[in-house]
Amino acid sequence: MTTSQLAVTRTSGVTTAAGFRAAGVAAGIKVSGAPDLTLVVNEGPSDAAAAVFTTNKVKAAPVLWSQQAVSDNRLRAVVLNSGGANACTGPEGFQDTHRTAEHVAEVLGVSAVDVAVCSTGLIGERLPMDALLSGVDKAAQALAATAEAGLDAATAVMTTDTHPKQSALTHPAGFSIGGFVKGAGMLAPNLATMLSVITTDAVIEPARLDAILKATTKVTYDRLDVDGGTSTNDTVLVLASGASGVAPSEEDFAEALRAVCHDLVRQLQGDAEGVTKEVAITVQGAASERDAETVARAIARDSLVKTAFFGSDPNWGRILMALGNAPAHIEADKIDVILNGVTVCQGGTRAADREGADLSGRDIEVLIDLHVGDAAATVLTTDLSHGYVEENSAYSS
Repeated sequence: MTTSQLAVTRTSGVTTAAGFRAAGVAAGIKVSGAPDLTLVVNEGPSDAAAAVFTTNKVKAAPVLWSQQAVSDNRLRAVVLNSGGANACTGPEGFQDTHRTAEHVAEVLGVSAVDVAVCSTGLIGERLPMDALLSGVDKAAQALAATAEAGLDAATAVMTTDTHPKQSALTHPAGFSIGGFVKGAGMLAPNLATMLSVITTDAVIEPARLDAILKATTKVTYDRLDVDGGTSTNDTVLVLASGASGVAPSEEDFAEALRAVCHDLVRQLQGDAEGVTKEVAITVQGAASERDAETVARAIARDSLVKTAFFGSDPNWGRILMALGNAPAHIEADKIDVILNGVTVCQGGTRAADREGADLSGRDIEVLIDLHVGDAAATVLTTDLSHGYVEENSAYSS
């Protein structure tokens, strides 16, 4: 069974898999009073876990803590807050994270080193700890295994997101995977400002779970590049309860995890800040997959290309300009550019009239053929709109 054949639903998330309870509550961290604290608990029997974190050298306190907590590939719970990133807050910020994990551990009767902590929001501000800790108590009391609880969990992590994002599937082999993600800006490779928690009731060894997660993020989360900004807080966590009793093949589990992650990434793309166009850039005929990804990413990040997409302008000259800056093997007189099925550039020069390429809809498919090899890769991006500039120019105020 291929990834495209797996039935992914968006009506449930982290509580789809057996052995998990979740909650999302309003703790009072956000001035608005909106939900801002999420708790996800793995009740076993297994406590296998894996994680991938931001590669940004400026890492938030929760990232530093969670890297230590999951170093043995085992977790029992994850607590997440929106309304503050707890990044660039010094030793005091790390102490706040430690204190949060200890409080969760005390409430749940587990060890603090088995609790991951995630935060998202404005960088440089301490968290209101009284509100956060009382929120943990409130969330613990609200824990449930219902679809509604899973949706609450996905909702309480939102910042500039306009709606919660969750996905799940039950595999014919008898195991389930579900998860949520938040993020709308500062979306770039090495994850995307993005937090994601995924749960599964499959029986899987921690080392195998870790390897599959790392391989999956490289072709899902890492292939979304909205604005080139890698966050200080990016975190993807996978928790496995083993409650189904099913030990799937590595191939089946990897395909299912990829299907859920891919759907979550598409939701991130569709809700990116200021988005009016959802763009898929595929580069084929490259000398290597690395080259293909590098070229696609150069196009995805270029401001002139992105503004052309916003204006529905099939300006293939900007695309060639952008890809020509990529550190990859490129021969200018071999490049083809196809926009929404219309070949506008062939052999590095004008082909059909560019006006024949209709980019007026929301979806734009860009296909580049370098004709120098057999490798291919796809990167997802968005346009650069007035809305993106306006939202990000006033984020901290």
